[in-house]
Amino acid sequence: MAMNKNTVLGWATFIMIVMGLILIGLGIYRYADTAGWGFGTVGVGFLANAWVFSSLKGRV
Repeated sequence: MAMNKNTVLGWATFIMIVMGLILIGLGIYRYADTAGWGFGTVGVGFLANAWVFSSLKGRV
């Protein structure tokens, strides 16, 4: 299967959304102390990056 730039960006967006949600979930449910804030913040950063990748689809 040949992957062009849009397919790669689509997969990267999907993976980053999944990882962002996992990190936010870890921050909420696993680490209730100060480390949870770090996990949540990094998860939100992953979601923001996925948003950028999604908006680049079709323009690259």
